[in-house]
Amino acid sequence: MYEQSSIPTSKVERAMKFVGTGIKVGGNYVKHYTKKIIDPNLSKAELHADNAEDIYHVLSNLKGSALKVAQMLSMDQGMLPKEYVDKFSLSQYSAPPLSGPLVMNTFVKTLGKTPTQLFDEFDMKATNAASIGQVHKAKKDGKLLAVKIQYPGIANSVSSDLKLVKPFATRLVGMKNSEVDKYFDEVESKLIEETNYELELARSIELSNQCKHILNLHFPTYYPELSSARIITMDWLEGQHLKEFLLTNPSQEIRNKIGQAMWDFYDFQVHSIRKVHADPHPGNFLMRSDGQLSIFDFGCVKEIPSDFYTNYFAMLDPSLADSESRRREVYRALEMIHDEDSETEVQFFSALFQKMIDLLSLPFKSTYFDFGNPAYFQEIYAYGEYLGNLKEIRESNLARGSKHSLYVNRTYFGLYSLLTELKANIKTN
Repeated sequence: MYEQSSIPTSKVERAMKFVGTGIKVGGNYVKHYTKKIIDPNLSKAELHADNAEDIYHVLSNLKGSALKVAQMLSMDQGMLPKEYVDKFSLSQYSAPPLSGPLVMNTFVKTLGKTPTQLFDEFDMKATNAASIGQVHKAKKDGKLLAVKIQYPGIANSVSSDLKLVKPFATRLVGMKNSEVDKYFDEVESKLIEETNYELELARSIELSNQCKHILNLHFPTYYPELSSARIITMDWLEGQHLKEFLLTNPSQEIRNKIGQAMWDFYDFQVHSIRKVHADPHPGNFLMRSDGQLSIFDFGCVKEIPSDFYTNYFAMLDPSLADSESRRREVYRALEMIHDEDSETEVQFFSALFQKMIDLLSLPFKSTYFDFGNPAYFQEIYAYGEYLGNLKEIRESNLARGSKHSLYVNRTYFGLYSLLTELKANIKTN
């Protein structure tokens, strides 16, 4: 993999990269429809692959918020064509890394010393690189360490990057600008938090201490004295990311053991501390052959307001379906229906959401749930696609759902996706 010697940091430089990509995407559409004149049966697979390649290329070189949005979209597999999912999923831990001089410069600027002055050993070649930072292996006093380094200019480009990536995102998911504004505000606030490594360090220590009692979970020890506003140093954790782990053909017992630890981790956070590690993508987990699960990277943490929590989990109460007035009260509190809706619209959207709730709440309604049954996720995706194609939803002028639901839903979708890939059969109730 090639290394980047620089990252565009000014608004003008970054904007020009997006303009160039827009021109390429436009050219891809012209090429596709020209070919379609010759072959009317031509599918859009090649078009999607070309667009995904061009968009990912610019996002992976820009790093930061733009690449993070691609990562988020890749997790919502029912939202994008497969070609985009396959390409964007690389952002989880396989973006092009920064070159040595940029790494050295970050250490000198933020800690006042070079890596060789701080550590007994330091590998200048990154072991993996993602959207906001990359990780290097180091050693000090006999301990193997992981050193996460934030890319330069990322913290200052969040707002401007989101304005640039918004047209791509809205076109890809088929939503109007008016629908995504409040969600982009929520994304912006979370991404600004993710670039605050001092906040991430504090949350990492706090949440790992609160969750360390959970069976088969492991968290690294963090080292504030070797960390800064753009560097976090922690223990090196052994294990494999999900795809590599599955290639070892682990037994069902081991899959279940890891899946149970993952479920218990999220269940405890949501219901006991009302804060949740809201970035459940494969790059943040390491799995071991003995069934142990290691978790790191608490950059994205969603604090769950009490009123939202109460109404969100009220939807799991079976009696809600029997009380029309209570159901409407909950739906209004969660902004799924609005005061401006006509009675016909209220009934229409309530029925749609009830079907989705019934699907998503299935794991909570039995003592054990088998995520290894692919039919379950296929049904979720099929219904999501059905909703996305409904004229009434596409033409609605009102965004449906509280901004708080964005990261809470993302957390559960990500968790379900990981458990489905693991084919885990676990205790959920």
